Amino acid sequence: MSAPDLTPTAKAEILLEALPWIQQFRDKVVVVKYGGNAMVDPALARSFADDIVLMHSVGIRPVVVHGGGPQIGDLMDRLGKKPEFRDGLRVTDAETLDIARMVLVGKVNRDIVASINVHGPLAVGLSGEDAGLILASARNPDLGFVGDVEAVNPAILDRLLAEGLVPVVSTIGADVAGQSYNINADTVAGAIAVAVGAEKIVYLTDIEGLRADVGDPASLIRRTTARDLQGLLDDGTLTGGMIPKVAACVHAAEHGVGSAHMIDGRVPHVLLLEIFTDEGIGTMVTKEPRP
Repeated sequence: MSAPDLTPTAKAEILLEALPWIQQFRDKVVVVKYGGNAMVDPALARSFADDIVLMHSVGIRPVVVHGGGPQIGDLMDRLGKKPEFRDGLRVTDAETLDIARMVLVGKVNRDIVASINVHGPLAVGLSGEDAGLILASARNPDLGFVGDVEAVNPAILDRLLAEGLVPVVSTIGADVAGQSYNINADTVAGAIAVAVGAEKIVYLTDIEGLRADVGDPASLIRRTTARDLQGLLDDGTLTGGMIPKVAACVHAAEHGVGSAHMIDGRVPHVLLLEIFTDEGIGTMVTKEPRP
C-alpha cells in the first residue's frame, strides 16, 4: 500500500508511532555510514538525502560518513590503472591515493552534499584532513597509503553541529607530517561516533543485517551484544567486508555509543524505518542486553 492509499487514520497512527522516537533522539547525534547500492542507485540516493533532512528537521543531529570504493575502481579503470588487492584491501600507491582523493573528496562528497542541499542549505562537506579531524597512520607498508585511525579531533564536527549543519565526511586522513591516507569508511564512522558521543551509529549495507549463517536470510540476528559479536570475530565466523563493520560496531558499543545498527541500504527510507518505528529493521548491537 502506497502512502496516498493510506487512510487518514493510518497516516496518523504512523506519525504517533514515530513520536516517542522523535522525542527520545531529539538533540542526539546519529552517525550514518553511507555506502553500497544506496550510494550508486539514484533513487536510493534521493531517498537517503530525504531521510537525512527529515531527521535533521525533527531535531536529530546527523553526521554522514561515506566511502566510495566502487567509484574509485571505476575511475581507475577509465584511467587504465589496474587495481591490486591484498587480503581484501586495495594497495594504494601515490597515484592511487590521488585518484581516491579526487573521487572521495571531489566527486562523491560533493554529490552527497548537493543531494541534501536540494532541501535547504544544510550540508557541509569535509574530509578527515580538514581541521585535523582524522589523525592517521600507515596500516602496513606493503599496502602503501592505506591508513588506520590514530585519533579523531571532533572540534570541527562539534562546531558544525552547533550551527545546525549536517557534516558529510570523506575518509581521507593525514598523519602528523601531513601525509594523506585512505582509510576504511566503516572504521572511520565508528571512531567518529565515539569521538562525538553519538547516540547511534547506523551502517547502510547491501544485506538486511548480520546473519548467523551468511547464506540464510532467515538467520538474521536482530539484536546482539558487543561481547557476542567479538566472539564471532575471534572465532573466524565472520569474513570479508562484514569484518570492519562488525569490528566498528563492537568498538562503538564498548566506548559509549548507545547502539550500533547494520541495515539494508537497498530499502527505500530504511533510516526512517530503523529510527522511527517500534520494530526497527536490521541488526542492533548494544553493550549490554536490552529487553
